[in-house]
Amino acid sequence: MKVALFTDTFLPDVNGVARTLGRWVDYLESHGATCRVFAPQSDGEAGSDYNSLLVERFYSVPFLLYPECKLAIPNPISIKKTLQEFKPDIIHCATPFNLGLYGLHYAKKHKIPVVASYHTHFDQYLQYYKIQWVEGMLWRYLGWFHQTCRKIYVPSRSTLHYLMDRGFSNLEVWSRGVDVARFHPEVDREAVLRKAGANPDKLSLLYVGRLAPEKSVDVLLEAYDQLPEELKSQTELILAGDGPLYKELTESYMDRTDIHFLGFTEGTALTDLYAAADLFVFPSATETFGNVVLEAMASGTTVIGAAAGGVQDTVRHMETGWLCQPGDAGAFAEAIATLLENDTLRSTMAQSGRAYSELQTWDSIFSRLLDSYRQVVPELGELSNHELAAAK
Repeated sequence: MKVALFTDTFLPDVNGVARTLGRWVDYLESHGATCRVFAPQSDGEAGSDYNSLLVERFYSVPFLLYPECKLAIPNPISIKKTLQEFKPDIIHCATPFNLGLYGLHYAKKHKIPVVASYHTHFDQYLQYYKIQWVEGMLWRYLGWFHQTCRKIYVPSRSTLHYLMDRGFSNLEVWSRGVDVARFHPEVDREAVLRKAGANPDKLSLLYVGRLAPEKSVDVLLEAYDQLPEELKSQTELILAGDGPLYKELTESYMDRTDIHFLGFTEGTALTDLYAAADLFVFPSATETFGNVVLEAMASGTTVIGAAAGGVQDTVRHMETGWLCQPGDAGAFAEAIATLLENDTLRSTMAQSGRAYSELQTWDSIFSRLLDSYRQVVPELGELSNHELAAAK
């Protein structure tokens, strides 16, 4: 099987989409498939050196609604030459924008089966950037782009229904997994919190993600300040992430010793933080999945999230975590207070969350996606045994 993937983010970019697509390409290659990835240049530490024989990079510019995501400027001549030599069996468009548009055009022209994956509710970002008037045009374009796709993969059941309500068809859930060997509860809590500049003698609330308007970080900060004074004096808030609000927030809260902005955090420093925190609080209502929620659950930390988007598909209220009305700082404050004051309830939810995460394996998820690819190109189904043998 030969797979051509068009995307606006790929490794070594550090975000959920890039990492998921990177894992998917590695899985395909390990199961006998051959891939070619068309992606923007990366600002990651490893630059564009990630498997340069597999990935073709293009000059790019920041995307207005998500500056960390780049819009590539495709080189049609270069892409056409690569695709003619590669002869893909299937084209996967993980973006509806520049590169994805070229992939769709090539697939139509050469009658190659095309699938797409939907990763971001860009329409929900518009209100935060004061350009709501774009929404109608955006949905008309997205409808046109996806109408000829054999499959449209979405990260969660909520996202599937969200798109169904807007007239999309051929939808299929492609969920997300978590590496429970990497994200686990065992950690030296005191050492981790001291390293983060926090007081290990206090209870710790953790947020991980972009510091951006659409993530509702303001709701988290307001909820924290609404905690009863006695409880708040025993608690600290840690925010790990960068983004357009980072400078503004660090300046606004520079005199607060109980709020810690760590900036971009990754690797062991991040996995240790997840496990060291007493609660993980994630107020974003715009997630199609919310990888950080599943990572926190795998780390044995109870999650408080918004009852919206993909988060509500991962968290079962009062079982594997606590869901609050989106945007309701009072509800988040109440949930935080209740769980911090009830160790038994918090521990029970944490254990249930960890048990749930252990069932979300990448191999089982990718196996189903590979089967779906073969449904799109039935003649490739007969290659499956050969591919599995080759992989061994």
